[in-house]
Amino acid sequence: MDKYIESKLMRLRDESYKEFNSKLIPNINPDKMIGIRIPVLRKLAKEIYREYPDLFENFLRDIPHFYFEEDNLHALMIDQIRDFNIALEKTEAFLPYIDNWQTCDIFSPKIFKEHKKIVLEKIEEWLKSDQIYTVRFAIGLLLSNYLKNGFKEEYFDMICDIDSDEYYIKMMIAWYFSMALVYQYDAALKIIKEYKLKKWIHNKTIQKAIESRRISKDKKEFLKTLKL
Repeated sequence: MDKYIESKLMRLRDESYKEFNSKLIPNINPDKMIGIRIPVLRKLAKEIYREYPDLFENFLRDIPHFYFEEDNLHALMIDQIRDFNIALEKTEAFLPYIDNWQTCDIFSPKIFKEHKKIVLEKIEEWLKSDQIYTVRFAIGLLLSNYLKNGFKEEYFDMICDIDSDEYYIKMMIAWYFSMALVYQYDAALKIIKEYKLKKWIHNKTIQKAIESRRISKDKKEFLKTLKL
């Protein structure tokens, strides 16, 4: 790791946050955690992108990283890139190294929203990956960039076709459809009523929807009747 970035990260460490975060992400060795909050890392990513372009490029080439926060910083750096082709190239280079839900879920390059057609083709490819967090990342993009605007019901079919028993994939599918019940209620309800999801995902989707403040009480009561 570059000495400048290393010194920056170590100065930003928060031991109490490290202890808290390590409990949320049990598959990461605590020895690989520094303890830095996401907003702090996002600010650092912007600073390096604006002020240290050579350092920015070198860091994105220097994978795999050792520290968990380096991976988070890496994801947040890619988010800053305004050239679509470069952002896509850096994304594909980084995806195989993502090994936890937090790094995966904070990673959503802004420029992708301006190139939805091309990114959708990549999403279809990523959904077929044998890498847990590549699949989770693709579902997350469908959620953030294609659920509110430009939505098509065929996107539901893409997710329903995922055949995985991996917890972090199943949980993201449930989260996706719970949000679909917020933004595309009628279309999402058909998926629930026709029981197109595996039992665990089906019930977790309903649970998440019932917990949402953006779904009416009447809809929640009806969803409860559809539990398996």
